[in-house]
Amino acid sequence: MINESVLLESRTLRTSVLERTQVLDKVKALSLLPDGLHVTTAMVAAYFEVGIKTLESVVIDHRDELTVNGYQVLTGPELTSFKEVSGLNTRAAAIALWSRRAVLNAGMLLRDSKVARQVRTYLLDAETEVRTRPVDNLVHRDSWGEVDERIDTRITDVLGKTVVPMLNVLIETAGEQRRELISLREDVQQIQIKLVEHDLQLSRLQHGQDVRALTGVIGTIDAMTWKEFELHVAELLRRDGCTDVEVYGGHGGDRGVDITARTADGRTVAVQCKNFAPFRHVLSGEMQKFLGSSKVLHRADVALYVATCAFTRESLAIAAQGGVTAVHRGLLEAWSAGVRLQVLR
Repeated sequence: MINESVLLESRTLRTSVLERTQVLDKVKALSLLPDGLHVTTAMVAAYFEVGIKTLESVVIDHRDELTVNGYQVLTGPELTSFKEVSGLNTRAAAIALWSRRAVLNAGMLLRDSKVARQVRTYLLDAETEVRTRPVDNLVHRDSWGEVDERIDTRITDVLGKTVVPMLNVLIETAGEQRRELISLREDVQQIQIKLVEHDLQLSRLQHGQDVRALTGVIGTIDAMTWKEFELHVAELLRRDGCTDVEVYGGHGGDRGVDITARTADGRTVAVQCKNFAPFRHVLSGEMQKFLGSSKVLHRADVALYVATCAFTRESLAIAAQGGVTAVHRGLLEAWSAGVRLQVLR
């Protein structure tokens, strides 16, 4: 069995287990900022029960590695935008933000933290379990993939078209139970997000792709201008068999969409492209606007909202109810690397 101290020395081994951020919650609760995605340096230090200077020294020694995994320092307009979106109240001229992945990365670098040692132990226990788990060869992998895909699609459809709308109605008329119903709706929306992530992982598996091999894709997209990003998405549509692809490029006549196309089987497609900073979110108002443009004005059979960032829970709920496919940062990464979007198949 690998000793937990090996994680301190091997960046390759650290990278191989960075997807398992759920380990953080198994050790202790990690408090998040109001955006639900990030934490500050002080919050990370509190989680690992170390001083801020200790954590800052880790950043100095491993900044490149941590940056790849979601560590960033916001200043100026970016900081202002993040405060508006997340509700963070601070007068600081700069703020360091950590993703959960970056926090887990730090846990594999802090030598003298008892909490960090527990994190490393959990990680290696999970790694050992995966390596020693017997393989079931009774059913071919592709068969399981097809079954899982059908199950995911059906469940997502039921959640988006039945369960969430029902909860919305109940919330509007509820009294004392309003808070509990809102909490339940958030749980359902989290399940929807997990199903999307599962479909992403399944697609990668079916296409024989190494998750680590995709790391550079999203970085290339981040470097694009908004015009280059729209052209990139248009090329992905063409690659996946779409015809009549038209990019409006911000000119008049687009009626609220950036790209229109037609799938190989004849369905009409309307696409919204947002080349946002990674810390931003697509908001509910933005999703509502595109829903009206794509479904009412364009009467599109397939509506894609493609963004280089995440979506808020409310915007995902609106997308699910209205039949919009939300292509978040992770799904965009896989699509750009060769995985075909399920809705285009």
